Amino acid sequence: MSPRPHWLLGDQLGPHFTAPGPEGPDAGAPLVMIESLAVLRRRRFHRAKAHLVLSAMRHRAAELGDRVRYVRAGTYREGLRKAVGDAEVTVCRPSSRPALALARSLPGVRVLPARGYLVDREDFADWLAGRDGRRLRMEDFYRWVRVRHGLLMDGGEPAGGRWNLDRENREPPPGGARALELPPPYRPAEDEIDERVRHDLDRWERQGTVSFTGRDGPRRFPATRAGALAALRRFTALRLPAFGPWEDAMLAADPVMGHSLLSAPLNLGLLHPAECVGRAEREWREGRAPLAGVEGFVRQIAGWREYVHQMYWHAGEEYRHSNALGHRAPLPGWFQELDADAVTARCLSTVLAQVRDTGWTHHIPRLMVLGGYALQRGWDPAALTDWFHRSFVDGYDWVMLPNVVGMSQYADDGRMTTKPYTSGGAYIHRMSDFCGSCFYRPDVRVGERACPFTAGYWAFVHRHRERLARNHRMARPVAGLRRLRDLPAVLEAEAERGDGPP
Repeated sequence: MSPRPHWLLGDQLGPHFTAPGPEGPDAGAPLVMIESLAVLRRRRFHRAKAHLVLSAMRHRAAELGDRVRYVRAGTYREGLRKAVGDAEVTVCRPSSRPALALARSLPGVRVLPARGYLVDREDFADWLAGRDGRRLRMEDFYRWVRVRHGLLMDGGEPAGGRWNLDRENREPPPGGARALELPPPYRPAEDEIDERVRHDLDRWERQGTVSFTGRDGPRRFPATRAGALAALRRFTALRLPAFGPWEDAMLAADPVMGHSLLSAPLNLGLLHPAECVGRAEREWREGRAPLAGVEGFVRQIAGWREYVHQMYWHAGEEYRHSNALGHRAPLPGWFQELDADAVTARCLSTVLAQVRDTGWTHHIPRLMVLGGYALQRGWDPAALTDWFHRSFVDGYDWVMLPNVVGMSQYADDGRMTTKPYTSGGAYIHRMSDFCGSCFYRPDVRVGERACPFTAGYWAFVHRHRERLARNHRMARPVAGLRRLRDLPAVLEAEAERGDGPP
């Protein structure tokens, strides 16, 4: 009996998705890949994201050769029919609820357990059972993952005696530095596959079939397993030692700082999280990287990434509609179109330009600049989630829904975080070099040079003062409203600002 064909989705491109196992694809199974134009029609994605995903899929198909049937079709249903007819196929559990619902609706598709994560659903259920109704805090989950997988552990205790080394990883950027003096990150070389992808994207745009935002410059992220491994090796050997201290810092001329740029290949399935954290731990154990930075990197992958993935499935589809703060304002056109040139505020303009040009910026610009500005203005969290999904090369439904709704916009009323993550200009000033040459001043609340983040912060706290007063981490800012003699002027100016670019 011939093995059943196995369907590889566009974010299941590493070898761990084709390896046979007791609940995996059949040994020697023929493979199917489907390039669905409907996906690009449905949303206005960043052009660099569309390029990366198609390039990665086509590169994987070229590597697999005759073992794969690569089909281009209008829809997945049409493509599957072309590829296998009425035959039964297997597929590893898709990463999003809409994709899982689609797979289950297609005749003859058997969904296998998920792959590509450290924690499976059964293990997470065990952790949930042990919580006994207590809050599902990421810190507790992260410690459990480290123990379960023996990550940065020594004799049953955390390496170095502490679980959390965040204090060492929150330094502002070095004084006077325009960039960190680090070897550059891995940069892939484009090839004829990239050329054909770009030709197809151009043609579809000319035909009016699809429309994109952002710019499609040279591909900056790996599209192959070999490239992803090269990027991992280069980061851990040359950049990891300097990652930790400035993990939360921002420099206008150095958008990457010490970050790994591995989120895109991880979310395409080209890397497995176990090999990423394992290689980082080895660098520490062999004396080539400091513990604090390695712990910060392990926390990002084994902690936050795994936590977000499990919370996405645990929270259910209703989580998508969370809006505890009642924010309904639409995203303005300048933001939707990544029109950085329309923005005066240097921090927001710089970060928007980074997204426009590359489809990426690291987690602090996402949270404290883009997300913080949106939270202060009361933008619709569902619309903002969709924007992040479309605009970032590493953006997928399971990634962005918890990150934006929970972490960034506090729309779940603190289910994932203990406080709203937004700030005045003082935080941005301390953690970046944006403010020095900006027209606005971080310590000014009123007048033409009032910082939109500082004024926006106090307007946000005032708008939600009753709710925030009950939060022990926000009680002090709420009490501070009484000391702001210019609060009426701040609120009036913020109301007049509207949705125009700051």
